[in-house]
Amino acid sequence: MLIGEVARRSGVSARMLRHYESLGLVRPSGRTGSGYREYSGEDIRRIFHIESLRALGLSLREIGRALDDPGFTPSALVDDLIRRTRERIAAETELLTRLHRVHAREPAGWEEVLQVLALLRALGDENAAARHRAALASADDVPAEALAEAALGESDPYVSGALRWALARSGGGTALLAQGLDSPVAAVRERAVRALAELPGDEADAVLRAAVASPDAVVRGHAALTLGARGEAAAVPVLVDLIAAGENDTEAADALHVLAAGDAADRIASLLVGRLDQDATGAPARGRLTQALAGIPGATASRALTRLLDDADRAVALTAAYLLRLRGER
Repeated sequence: MLIGEVARRSGVSARMLRHYESLGLVRPSGRTGSGYREYSGEDIRRIFHIESLRALGLSLREIGRALDDPGFTPSALVDDLIRRTRERIAAETELLTRLHRVHAREPAGWEEVLQVLALLRALGDENAAARHRAALASADDVPAEALAEAALGESDPYVSGALRWALARSGGGTALLAQGLDSPVAAVRERAVRALAELPGDEADAVLRAAVASPDAVVRGHAALTLGARGEAAAVPVLVDLIAAGENDTEAADALHVLAAGDAADRIASLLVGRLDQDATGAPARGRLTQALAGIPGATASRALTRLLDDADRAVALTAAYLLRLRGER
């Protein structure tokens, strides 16, 4: 079969067939009386093998080795192809994400496009100071999803704070941050809940309500502190847990005081008393729980403090006496 017919049937151009021949990948088995290349059936099968391997991403040099080296084993090369393909997909995915984010800003001109691209690149800069400047400049120019992604991956506390500020200004990124709460990495979960705590709006509040039941104590705690300060009664049990554990206990007590100003005072007092009465509650925790009763109005808290006057722990008894005097009840 002559080269033109081979090209027509195989879909490989005559020019590429000549290039294969120059590299020694495939050589026509014969020549016609006029000197034209003539390909045998075996030659054509080899051409199809070459094209199949090219479709996998092999270079022409690698294809030559694969076809001509009898000791060649494909497993290592296939592993390398998998790695290179994953890297290429990751790079293309990153490019696609960046294009979507530029498009989301609906840029009016190329200058605006370049500005958004520059900020997106700066958010991933190795230098923390550059990331910090980019975060402060990004609130109005970078899509919230990009800010949320950067916030989830940022380990520098100053840059993290700037990114949370920018996110709060943008008012978006809630969905991506919510996904961060399910990350297998504890640090990412904490960054997600801290960013959500600073986001305004009902959507972020709904995610935080669900986060109060998170198996991660840090996530539960941050969610409860935020919701408690906003008057959400669902945060009360977790706030009591924080006081007992000595984790952000001052902030937790302040949040309970806010909640007690409504109609939850007796419930809060009952939960604090219940924790005080648990055998496993140690002396430091009992002291914190007693102090937390200070800002809880109502008869339940007063009765609890009166009972604590006879507590075996002198520090608890003295605290109760002091709080009762402040309440004008002793």
